[in-house]
Amino acid sequence: MSARIVTANGLRDGEVLYLACGGRWSRDLAEAEPAETEQAEAALMAIAERAVRCRDVVEAYAMAVTVEDGAPRPLSQRERIRAAGPTVGTDIATERGR
Repeated sequence: MSARIVTANGLRDGEVLYLACGGRWSRDLAEAEPAETEQAEAALMAIAERAVRCRDVVEAYAMAVTVEDGAPRPLSQRERIRAAGPTVGTDIATERGR
């Protein structure tokens, strides 16, 4: 089944976030709330736009997913990369702090 979920980046730490049930943000893609209709997507985007105005997140947008075994799976390569985490070593922040 195809659906859309809302994603953004955390303003404080830049982490990839997904809009989950109850209007909370999660780092876990599996917790994202899928919207199967345009109306459901619009409702999720309204929550996300409020979070942008409150400066909790930046660059909120809806992305296409398939839902397999109850969990959303990104359709685009870009979103699969974002969901997998950084594509560089995790020690970069430590090196910069030296």
